[in-house]
Amino acid sequence: MIQQFLALAACVFCIGIYGLLTTNNLVRALMCLELLFNAVNINLIAFSNFVDSQDAKGQVFALFVIALAAAEAAVGLAILLAIYRTKGSVRMDGLNLLKW
Repeated sequence: MIQQFLALAACVFCIGIYGLLTTNNLVRALMCLELLFNAVNINLIAFSNFVDSQDAKGQVFALFVIALAAAEAAVGLAILLAIYRTKGSVRMDGLNLLKW
């Protein structure tokens, strides 16, 4: 049973990595980062259920990852809106705000 969860997590992780490496849009990159976090959550819950089904350690860690993902999304979208107001675009190849 755990192999199915690990295969699902690996597929979601690969989709997230592929999307993160091939996109130029900052919104799509944030969504792919969320896919990576969700793959980690699937692994945490699957291994927690496989190793010790009585304790909920993996589920607690998954809740922390969900909270971290929500904070990352809020900060990322705030930065994204600031970049859009400054540059007028959210394409990653046109970002050079930190250059001299």
